[in-house]
Amino acid sequence: MPDAIFSHPRLAVVYDAFDGKRDDLDSYVGLADELAAGLVIDVGCGTGNLAVRLAANGRRVVGIDPAEASLAVAKSKDGAGTVTWIHGNATALPQLGADLAMMTGNVAQVFLSDDDWAQTLGAVGSALRPGGHLVFETRRPERRAWLEWAADTEPVILEVPGAGTVERHLQVTAVDLPLVSFRCTYRFASDGAVVTSDSTLRFRSRAEVESSLAAHDYRVLDVRDAPDRPGREFVFIAQRMA
Repeated sequence: MPDAIFSHPRLAVVYDAFDGKRDDLDSYVGLADELAAGLVIDVGCGTGNLAVRLAANGRRVVGIDPAEASLAVAKSKDGAGTVTWIHGNATALPQLGADLAMMTGNVAQVFLSDDDWAQTLGAVGSALRPGGHLVFETRRPERRAWLEWAADTEPVILEVPGAGTVERHLQVTAVDLPLVSFRCTYRFASDGAVVTSDSTLRFRSRAEVESSLAAHDYRVLDVRDAPDRPGREFVFIAQRMA
C-alpha cells in the first residue's frame, strides 16, 4: 500500500509544494534524449511531474502509480491529457515494448523485500522491448542520509495554493539497516487538521543493486552521480538483455 504522503487526498495536493523545484528531473529528460527513447514508462509517477515533462517533448509516456490521490493531481496538470495513466504497481504494466522505464526520487527504495524488488524488476523488464533501458536512482548507504534527516528538526511552513498554510515536521523513527523509517506530520492551519505519513526506505549497496539487475537479465551500462546531489546517489543505467 502506498504511504499516506501519496495516497491521502490532502497530502497529495500539497506534495509538490514541499517537494520543491525538482531540478533533478532535468537530468532524466536529458537521459531520455540520450537514449533516443520514444515510448517511456514513469514507474511510481506520483503527481506526474516527470511524465508531463517527457510528454511535452513529443514522446509517448505511460505513468503508473498505486496511489489514486497522486494520480488525480497528475491528471489535473497541463499536458496530462497526452499521458496514459495507469493505477497500480509495476505488475499492472502491459507488454508495451517501451524504450525506457524510469524511477525517480525514492521509488527504487520503497521496495523493502527482495521479493518485491525482484517482482518489480521482472515486471518492468516485461514492459520493455529487448534492448530497452531502465534508469533509476538510489541513495548511497555510506552517506547515511538519515543522520541529516534526524538533525533537521525545524518545521517547514508553506503557503500552498488551495490548501492555505501547512506546516510539516519530519522525524526519523527507526534505523534498522538496511531499512530506515521516518514520519512526516502535516498540520493544516485552515481547520487545524493533523495528518501523518509513515515511510520506510531500503538502502541497497551498489553491489547489491548490480547483482539484482544481473539476476533479472539487465546489463548495467553505467552508474552515474546525480547532478543535483553529487556524491549522494547512484544513478543506474541498465539495459534489458532478452
